[in-house]
Amino acid sequence: MEQHTQQVTPLMTRRLDPTRLLTGGAALAAAVVAVVAGISMAAGDRRGMVLPLAAVAGIAVAVLALTRFAGYVLLMLAVRSCVDLFKLTGPSAGQTDSTGTARAVDPSTLLAVLFLLAAGLWLAAQLSRHGRLRGSPLSWAMLLVGASSVVSALGASRPANSLLEALRILTVVVMFVVLEQLMPDTASIRRVLLACYASLVLALGYTVVLSLLGNPPAEVKGDFTRISGTFSQSTTFGRYLMFMVIFGFAVYRFLDRRLRASLAVLLALSLLFLLLTNTRSALLGAAIGLVVVAALHRSKRMLVTLCVVAVAGVALVPAVGERFAQLGTSRAVGGDPTGNTLAWRIGYWTEIVTLADRNPVTGIGPNMTQRETGEAKKPHNDFLRAYVETGLLGLGAYLLMLFAFLRTARTALRRAPPGSFERGVAVGFTGCAAAFVAVSAASNVISNVVTLWYFVAFAAAASVIARQPAPNLTGEQPRGTSVPV
Repeated sequence: MEQHTQQVTPLMTRRLDPTRLLTGGAALAAAVVAVVAGISMAAGDRRGMVLPLAAVAGIAVAVLALTRFAGYVLLMLAVRSCVDLFKLTGPSAGQTDSTGTARAVDPSTLLAVLFLLAAGLWLAAQLSRHGRLRGSPLSWAMLLVGASSVVSALGASRPANSLLEALRILTVVVMFVVLEQLMPDTASIRRVLLACYASLVLALGYTVVLSLLGNPPAEVKGDFTRISGTFSQSTTFGRYLMFMVIFGFAVYRFLDRRLRASLAVLLALSLLFLLLTNTRSALLGAAIGLVVVAALHRSKRMLVTLCVVAVAGVALVPAVGERFAQLGTSRAVGGDPTGNTLAWRIGYWTEIVTLADRNPVTGIGPNMTQRETGEAKKPHNDFLRAYVETGLLGLGAYLLMLFAFLRTARTALRRAPPGSFERGVAVGFTGCAAAFVAVSAASNVISNVVTLWYFVAFAAAASVIARQPAPNLTGEQPRGTSVPV
């Protein structure tokens, strides 16, 4: 009897092994999800296919966020450029849905909620451990933008839609705050930038493969077919490439030979697809940013190269020239992208500015302009959008944020050692900041949250450099710009 008991006990121990139970449960869950997704795909139910997969991926990412938060953030930066491939809803332009529940189940929204929860817990833990968080004037300015968005959303006529947009803006603000904590030195800056350009590898790889297979990811707007890559719209892809190209050219000379070769391939493909997006604002923004980079690097060769690329681009992609030629036509068109959209913008701006009269202090609420006008379109001007949707309070916060961007760029340029990688980062962010301000005057940059994740990653890297002591020959240590958050 005793011998029998000794034989049974190990068997019972193996059966109750938590590791085996978790492994078996995970395998069973994966099998069930695969079956459900397969059935949904066969039935043409995109939502039934995406949501189970998103749930499993969300659980895995949540475990990573709770155990390896830095790795989780790097993973989010690396894959965020591809999340729109699983989007369940189409572009919101021209849509006047009143509930906003459709976008609430998009993987991008679920990812945003998970990120805010994980980041909130991590930041609270950091504050408890260290008594303060590493911060800067720029972080305060961005927090004000996020807070003004939430306040405005609470007073909107359709709070569900408006709060969802405020949540998306908050993810950008929190990403910046988190990255400031995760980048105390140059080595950590390099890891974050590597994750950013890993996202570019995924986005370009997907676009190249589908193009070679004869089915390039694109959308038809008016008379033009425009490459959209891994994003839901060509304009979003264009602005993403704009930031990547500007920053890439700035840091290129400071990399070793192997990395320069890889980056050169990425930049060449990025310039090609930037032209094929046929996004005028992104093309102009890239030109402005690259000129700033060339001027700060004092590189005449780069300026000549940019001129050659511009001429060759117009010659090889005639649609680009045709698109800019539309600005000289007399027909102002809003819904149809074939026509003088600049003239349409000016007319639309005069129409929507009066919406702020309802509540000039806090505005009508984020993302509410398109639901209060007959054309159901966004303002196409972030300065005007800040005033109309978040009032004087939000406009002040937005202008303060832009000033903080430019001040951070200036300080980083002064404190980065000449000829160093840090100098390249400072120059790259300065070019991106110049492009951001210029493009914001005629586009909806602030609503492209996915592209802003990468922009604020570059901003956080520049902020780290701006906090470093300035070179001082006398040995006196100047005051830093870091302030507690």
